[in-house]
Amino acid sequence: MTKTVKLVLPTYQELPNMGLYLKQVVAYIEDCTQDLASITITNSMVSNYVKHQLIPHPTKKLYYRDQIAMLLFIVVAKTVLEQQDLRQAVQIQAQTYDLSVAYDYFNAELTNVTEYVRGQRPALAEIGHEQTDEKQMLRNIIMAFAYREYLYRYFHQADNESLSN
Repeated sequence: MTKTVKLVLPTYQELPNMGLYLKQVVAYIEDCTQDLASITITNSMVSNYVKHQLIPHPTKKLYYRDQIAMLLFIVVAKTVLEQQDLRQAVQIQAQTYDLSVAYDYFNAELTNVTEYVRGQRPALAEIGHEQTDEKQMLRNIIMAFAYREYLYRYFHQADNESLSN
């Protein structure tokens, strides 16, 4: 029922670091997550993440690589976590791993889990060299997201098919 889609988010180094305005950040994240049907992001949402201190304030109204990396994680995790739990997940990441390492791990694990849930790979790969509680927590967030995403796609496709009949 689901079409095969290859999920590819940019690596940390590929994220723009020249400074983007809010509208550009939203458009960039929408473009990055176009293969994730359940993801939504708006200017207001980003402003609220700043207001609630989930991401740092923009510098002279410009958002940079670190903020964009954090936003990509947030738009995925917010679909399965309450705001307080999301805040705690961001804090745990900040205390455990450098953002560039954490983001690239998140990115690899998101692809790994999403492809597994979509039936595009027979088993989950082991990502990274060490297994920690923090990595297991992140994998579980991504698993919850991936199964939710699968169901979202499944039911929306079923709705569209029933409308066309």
